[in-house]
Amino acid sequence: MNSFLMVLMSLILSLSGCDEKHYAIDDVEPNGQDTISQYGEPFQKVPETEDIIMYEVNPLVFSESADLEGIQSRLDELKDLGVNVVWLMPIYPIGQENAVGSPYAVRNYTKVNSDYGTLEDLRTLVEEAHSRDMAVILDWVANHTAWDHPWMENKSWYEQDENGNIVYPEDWEDVASLNYEHSDMQEKMIAAMKYWVLEANVDGYRCDYAKGVPHDFWSKAIDTLRSLPNRDLIMFAEATDKDLFDAGFDLTFGWDFYDAVKNVYNNDQPTSILKDVHASDYANVQEEKHVLRFTDNHDFNAWEDTPLEIFEGKEGSITAFVVSSYMGGVPMLYNGQEVGCPKQLSFFHSSSPKIDWTINPGMKAEYKKIIKNRKNSKAVKSGRLTTYTNNNDIAAFKRASENEQVLIIANIRGTEINYQLPEAVSNTTWTNAMKDSEIQLGSEINLEAYQYFILKKN
Repeated sequence: MNSFLMVLMSLILSLSGCDEKHYAIDDVEPNGQDTISQYGEPFQKVPETEDIIMYEVNPLVFSESADLEGIQSRLDELKDLGVNVVWLMPIYPIGQENAVGSPYAVRNYTKVNSDYGTLEDLRTLVEEAHSRDMAVILDWVANHTAWDHPWMENKSWYEQDENGNIVYPEDWEDVASLNYEHSDMQEKMIAAMKYWVLEANVDGYRCDYAKGVPHDFWSKAIDTLRSLPNRDLIMFAEATDKDLFDAGFDLTFGWDFYDAVKNVYNNDQPTSILKDVHASDYANVQEEKHVLRFTDNHDFNAWEDTPLEIFEGKEGSITAFVVSSYMGGVPMLYNGQEVGCPKQLSFFHSSSPKIDWTINPGMKAEYKKIIKNRKNSKAVKSGRLTTYTNNNDIAAFKRASENEQVLIIANIRGTEINYQLPEAVSNTTWTNAMKDSEIQLGSEINLEAYQYFILKKN
């Protein structure tokens, strides 16, 4: 092509809004992603898995504008809180056919929901997060699509019943099940996942309903993503299946521990069950792999209740977070829990109430200290765990590394308790990490309702 024609073609592409380097993979053949250029510089400060402090963002409620720009505007607050990984709930167009408003009914894998903004808005959000040493991961829905997704033109890409009707998974009638026996569909799915890493410079994915997708697909997809140059990606499976670690995931979801903490609070279960569930979570798990621990997320908040109700108020909810995030695993917060948001937050409707960030500043400051102490402690992140089960109402455990010990003593009940300390920690001297003051333990300690101590020494 001569220079005149090249200039003319470039002008035509520019006027038509096209870009030779950046285009939607849904409009090309499965292997077309190989021509996409990397936008920006791959982030070089993705935290090691054990160092992650994850924060889940529901764009509908996070800001008054309910969009990507509104998330960007609060990045300094997240940084100050101690967050280093931001998980964005689905940002894609939502299906309209058989719709209930769920963002997990994805109408197009490679477009940004116009209600949230544009590709440029997402790029800016990611760039601003990276400049604050925070990684950004997207929510990925690989098990199913909306009924009006472009892939519907390829009926064989979807599971069908004996009559040839496309079926839906579980009882989710707003979405259609994908057929993972179809290799072209798999290639297109991997291409779409590569798209956001290259086009928006994101740092990985939280994979919705990961157990619904064959493990061999996950292995192939994750291997492909990790083969991208100069990339360190976070892959997080919404599942408890440990064999997903073998497929390449770094993190799985800690539902079992969450349920155990709820049972201690609400069903008078002894605190010793936490030890048992933690041991089960980590049995035969590789050292570098971890389970996500949380006391709130979008599902439980929307369909059950807020942490304030589930864990008996501000004090109880913070104590539940301390126990969950210090016994082991990787901690996560759901937007609004750090200020004790009293309202349940929908992720289906734009009319959902927005988070009031001005309430409970003392609660936010306490979360900040808890997170800071955890981030700075090798013992908490990877030290040897010793649990003390001499009292059904007190969660007491120690984590120890070569040069540090951290002792947690937490009252899980709504009444004052005089706790007889285990002999191993009686008559010892510690630093109260929350107050940076020395504390001398005797043979017993009095704890008010839902009071906790984070004690440390070198």
